[in-house]
Amino acid sequence: MSTRDFREFIGKLEQEGQLVRFHEEILPEPDVRGVGRGAVDLGPTGPAVLMDNIKGYKGKQLALNVHGSWANYAIMMGMPKNTSLKEMFYELARRWDRYPGEVKRVNNPVCQQNVIRKNINLYEIFPLFRVNPYDGGCYFAKASVVTNDLDEPDEFDKTNVGMYRLQVQGPDTIGLGALPFHDLGMHVRHAEAANRPLPIAICLGVHPMLSVMACTPIAYGKSEYKYAAALDGAPMEIAKALTSDLDIPAGCEYVIEGKVLPRQRFPEAPFGEFPGTYSGGRNQLRIQVEAVTHRNDPILENMYTGRSWSELDTIIGLSTCVPLYQQLRETMPEVTAVNALYQHGLTVIVAVDNKFGHYAKTVAMRLASTPHGVSYCKNIILVDGSVDPFDLVQVMWALSTRVRPAKDVIVIAPTPGHPTEPSSDPKGISGKVIIDATTPAYPDTTGPQYRLVDKVENTEIFRKRIVELQQATGR
Repeated sequence: MSTRDFREFIGKLEQEGQLVRFHEEILPEPDVRGVGRGAVDLGPTGPAVLMDNIKGYKGKQLALNVHGSWANYAIMMGMPKNTSLKEMFYELARRWDRYPGEVKRVNNPVCQQNVIRKNINLYEIFPLFRVNPYDGGCYFAKASVVTNDLDEPDEFDKTNVGMYRLQVQGPDTIGLGALPFHDLGMHVRHAEAANRPLPIAICLGVHPMLSVMACTPIAYGKSEYKYAAALDGAPMEIAKALTSDLDIPAGCEYVIEGKVLPRQRFPEAPFGEFPGTYSGGRNQLRIQVEAVTHRNDPILENMYTGRSWSELDTIIGLSTCVPLYQQLRETMPEVTAVNALYQHGLTVIVAVDNKFGHYAKTVAMRLASTPHGVSYCKNIILVDGSVDPFDLVQVMWALSTRVRPAKDVIVIAPTPGHPTEPSSDPKGISGKVIIDATTPAYPDTTGPQYRLVDKVENTEIFRKRIVELQQATGR
């Protein structure tokens, strides 16, 4: 089940037919993003793509779409690549309860086989490209960024591994996009209160489960390393950075080490963000690079993100669903599943057993007040516990046959929002829409009673037989 590092995972994808080696010469612009967009457009079974012949960067390796399909995600989970979303959701939720996993420290990590500390030029070291044509520059869109809380430097669990956008702004300078509600935002506040630079490590090509956790909304003081270990079923190997006391993933491909400049802001963006729109330029943080280390024959991992569906939607999808599911079930065990796959949970579908009249609406209010739900979870749809929230045909059936507009649609505004979400007005201010598509429960007045058409039993045997007959035709 477990994978030691990014490179081993690439090997597993290739064994499963989920890796394409792209040897043809291509241009950084616009070809590379065309490859990334094309791979993700292949849908739930799209492969990862490994390129090694980018003009101007010949011999340098670039991987895209590593998490870009549900088949790849299932392989990461150690499950058959045709595993359903619902099965992966429940398996991820089961493993979630194994926290904390084990962390193992190693010396002389492979990520430090090669060291660059002088004349650093990021444009020469990395095969860079603009993720979308109107981006303000070349971005690292899939980096695991490591920082620590300078107020509590010995608290390992408060080390943050997060995924933030990073704009290359010069040979040794990087713009960092982070928001106040991020864990990194808290680390920056503590550092700037003391007017101290914040040590930072930008890790590229990390363990696939650590990439998942880097963009997962977990509580401050919970360790992404320990969660990744719990979900993968094997210890996460970490090592000390060269220029600071930060703990970095030992097996990653590249590490960019530096410091966040305190109390200074510089123009950054635009960038094609997760809602499928360009974010406007803002004054953001800047990193002064001090060293770059890498493995022998390193592979840069990056990601196409933009209009959905993109690799970002896959990598953050289930790991957004599960924390919300766990938080709701702490006090509301009637919740049976949560689908927050859409734009990092801007739209969420919750399956819940409606134990009394309009109970489901209170579930929506609880969801809206979770740490992630406050700024995301804008559109909340509630369906019966017997409805599969990952099956949009069933969800649309519930919306079509259960919603009474006067009773079951609630609009709450204004509420906090996400500043890159294009409908927020002003930026960072949004609202909530609750749509209750559950079956009315007593003492609600339910209107005429209709008997539901029962599910047909024993269909699994016949489904399998039909598939066998279809495969036998050779088409």
